[in-house]
Amino acid sequence: MGDHGPDMNTLETVVPAVLGLTAAAILAVTACFCARRFRRQHKKAGHEASSLPFQPPRPPKAVRSPSGQPPQYLKKSPSPTSIKPLPGHLPAQSPTDQTTAAGGTTAATTTTTLATTTTTTSIVPPTKYTEENELIPKNAQLEPKSPDVSELGDPSACENGDGTEHGKLGTIVFKLRFLADRSALVVSVVRCRGLPGKNHGTAAAELSTIGGGTMLCNGSANGKQTATDPYVKLQLLPDKQHKVKTRVLRNTRNPVYDEDFTFYGLTLSELAGMSLHFVVLSFDRYSRDDVIGEVVCPLSGIDLQQIENQQVALSREIQPRSLKIRAQGRGELLISLCWQPAAARLTVVLLKARNLPRMDVTGLADPYVKIYLLYNGQRIAKKKTHVKKRTLSPVFNESFAFDIPTTEGAGGATLDGVSLELMLLDWDRVTKNEVIGRLELGGPRSNGSALNHWKEVCNSPRRQIADWHKLRE
Repeated sequence: MGDHGPDMNTLETVVPAVLGLTAAAILAVTACFCARRFRRQHKKAGHEASSLPFQPPRPPKAVRSPSGQPPQYLKKSPSPTSIKPLPGHLPAQSPTDQTTAAGGTTAATTTTTLATTTTTTSIVPPTKYTEENELIPKNAQLEPKSPDVSELGDPSACENGDGTEHGKLGTIVFKLRFLADRSALVVSVVRCRGLPGKNHGTAAAELSTIGGGTMLCNGSANGKQTATDPYVKLQLLPDKQHKVKTRVLRNTRNPVYDEDFTFYGLTLSELAGMSLHFVVLSFDRYSRDDVIGEVVCPLSGIDLQQIENQQVALSREIQPRSLKIRAQGRGELLISLCWQPAAARLTVVLLKARNLPRMDVTGLADPYVKIYLLYNGQRIAKKKTHVKKRTLSPVFNESFAFDIPTTEGAGGATLDGVSLELMLLDWDRVTKNEVIGRLELGGPRSNGSALNHWKEVCNSPRRQIADWHKLRE
């Protein structure tokens, strides 16, 4: 009797068939994938210029103006924080651009069809510039003319000093008009002329005469100077609330402002006791602004009835601030000194000052003192007092001790080769601190009361000796 079991011959026949079908399916899938990839690469290579539906549109190309000139934009007035200079003259139109302008309609239409969006460009009239790249306001189509001599007031009406030549700092041109119906004074700052160059203070603007000719002390041989960044501050005195200023104009020594400032709530009788105070400054981005000069013009010296009927143009020379210091004097300083040889120490006590000049428009000053210790002409130590605000008679009462260097073989410390240099300054929040006066004790330039005081201190050790000293330039 035979055994019943699985038919092995059938299994041996089916397994190879299944494996063959699987391999055929894999080959078919691989062939389809390769064929699709080949068709895709071939299609991309043959149609590189065509854009796919899902691709974003290309950015539109700039459309050339039919006139052939570059687009023009209105420029804002420069601010003290701006670093971009004003643009120069616009380039002249070339013959090629003129040809394009003649047939510009067709070219512009063709180019516009390439862009997906169109932009409407407004035609702006060209902006006028002066020869020194300074922007003229829109209301000034032409450069302001110099005021006629008949229109100018009496130059002696302004406080321009004693009339001597102290250096050319330029002139300022302004206009006045009183509006009776509004009780307002309109001051127009027109322009400045011939300002000194940058980094040339009042001393640099002074002139020297050589061989019958005139040249700038710190300028170049041909008298040229670097441009500055000027602006003007205006205040109506004695009222301290009305403070205005113009914009800053870059890289020019002849700025044109044409800015109007209106002071309300005034009458003609009140104007007679007031003065216009102009301060011309040079903007400095990294430091305090430099004061170029100032003009104080009392309105009592101007025909007020004339400015009520019409606008009057005035021109005044800019004067350095040092003129009022020369007229008022530099004041006095009370100092106490004590020399202690055993400790090799010199004690300096700054007590007070008096009769200081008026440095601010308020008629006051913000004084403080710097002290330098010099040894053989070299500064080896320095001290300074606190600032005393709004006073012409400050009381410091501050003591400073300086260690005096000793010399080997000299038998102890001495004051030989030692001197003191004191500098009284007026502090200012915006502009650079201005030196009011100087004093030297013990140096080669020490004389008068300063020399006598120093000798008395050297001959009387361990004693506090005080004395008043006049400050010099």
